[in-house]
Amino acid sequence: MEVTPKAIYNKQTEEAQFYEEFFSDVTYWANDLAHIVQEAYQIASQYGLAAMDALHVAAALSVGAEELVTTEKKTKPMHRVTSINVVSIFD
Repeated sequence: MEVTPKAIYNKQTEEAQFYEEFFSDVTYWANDLAHIVQEAYQIASQYGLAAMDALHVAAALSVGAEELVTTEKKTKPMHRVTSINVVSIFD
């Protein structure tokens, strides 16, 4: 919802194809949406995260991920989370 629709709307064909291929290789999907939203609310409240960032963290935790790779810079609130190792591609 965050990346593919934008690429399609902006007619970024190669980018959209990349996302489709990438997501087709996903092994674990976070499916318990009610639980993820509930956890995201707690995470956002505890660490001051924006809604989408909190949902990403909660989804990663729900599938037992060891780390969450993000484009968020180290100065962003997502890096305050202590329950998962948050890694920025800008490190």
